[in-house]
Amino acid sequence: MRFSESYHNTSCLQRHTLGDWMFAVALIVGGGFSLNYYKHFMNGYEQIILIFKVYGCILLGWHWPASRFLVAAVAALSLLSIGLYQADLGRADQIFLLKYLLSSQSAILWMSTLFFLSTLFFWGGLLRSSSVGEDIGVMLCWAAVLFGFVGMMVRWYESYLVGVDVGHIPISNLYEVFVLFCLVTALFYLYYERRYKIRQVGPFVLFLISVSVSFLVWYSVGRGAYEIQPLLPALQSWWMKIHVPANFIGYGAFSFAGMAAVAYLIKAREQKKLLISGASLDCGFFSSRLPSLVSLDDVIYKAITVGFSFFTIATILGALWAADAWGGYWSWDPKETWALIVWLNYAAWLHMRLIKGLRGVVLAWWALMALLVTTFSFLGVNMFLSGLHSYGQL
Repeated sequence: MRFSESYHNTSCLQRHTLGDWMFAVALIVGGGFSLNYYKHFMNGYEQIILIFKVYGCILLGWHWPASRFLVAAVAALSLLSIGLYQADLGRADQIFLLKYLLSSQSAILWMSTLFFLSTLFFWGGLLRSSSVGEDIGVMLCWAAVLFGFVGMMVRWYESYLVGVDVGHIPISNLYEVFVLFCLVTALFYLYYERRYKIRQVGPFVLFLISVSVSFLVWYSVGRGAYEIQPLLPALQSWWMKIHVPANFIGYGAFSFAGMAAVAYLIKAREQKKLLISGASLDCGFFSSRLPSLVSLDDVIYKAITVGFSFFTIATILGALWAADAWGGYWSWDPKETWALIVWLNYAAWLHMRLIKGLRGVVLAWWALMALLVTTFSFLGVNMFLSGLHSYGQL
């Protein structure tokens, strides 16, 4: 038994390459520098959050090597932008790179443009059955994610240039969380397309992201939402740094699952028609292009499992935050009520799949309808209902 455990531990250490450890050391050094340099802006809880986020990024980089290059590029471009500012927000209109590329607003506009282009290339690749179009779509999606995260990091820095008392992590209003939603959803797609070879789901996922980006652009231009505003009193808490990201990891996973369900339903419908007509399944337009129904069913299940786990964590964290801010864990606020509806919906979905063995079209339709319910919880509550969580009205 001891020999077996020793062998297992040795194999775990050998599993990581020199590149893995160099990546880990670089993150630890960067995290240590941030902790030392910015510690006067953070309380003890926020310092713990930073340490765990560094650890989480290391694990992500080890599990998904492609994410290492994203982390390195985001750090490099963000530091370049911060260096160009020289603690003067007015330089955003004076320095070429800031004005047209690396200020938060410019970077987020680039993100939006690249997501639109990625969507076009994905659909072109699917309709023409062209791997070149799909390859370009994936590269543009990665570039959009890069600029989106740079925009978020630089916006965080810019908020402190507006005023030390104004500075905050950029996940506090509808504009900022829409950017976060687009990035998380895109990352889920990029991870699953690489791991499970389902690149052809890209057109559907990027279509949803493009719709979100269209809203983001309208909200930014039409309502001036890009302007950095001070935090509302209830949001001035370290809880926001863990509750909101966990929530949107859940939303991103559910959105990816919902769009994979659209691809599943389209292919299943076409295959049914081909079987009735007696034609070969390879003759169908989508049947010959989209991943197998088994693969789609599997990634829908995996994405919902991940989303449900993070959404559960976010709900618990939200209850703890509510107790800290308002003195009670639960108040049946509209946002809380609809979050519970979303949680119960996906809990029932997982129950029917795991316990009852349900598969196929029924669960795909359910995943799609569940996404609509989740969308109302995310956006509709802000539009039509009011309550303690009304921080992002249109």
